[in-house]
Amino acid sequence: MLLTEWNWDDAKEVWQEEAREDGIEIGLKKGELKKALDIARNALAEGVSLELVQKITGLDIEAIKNLINNR
Repeated sequence: MLLTEWNWDDAKEVWQEEAREDGIEIGLKKGELKKALDIARNALAEGVSLELVQKITGLDIEAIKNLINNR
């Protein structure tokens, strides 16, 4: 048997905190991706091979090829 009552205000606070944490995590991932893409663009501009750009940035080859095609 549940000994405590459901408190909507407490539940709302928990949901909001979880949403903030998720938002921060998503923002960090987007920032990391943007940084990797910037590094890849700069490396490609310097003539670095696709394989080395992949190794440096962790991006997949298709994403790197898309960068080349969209210059």
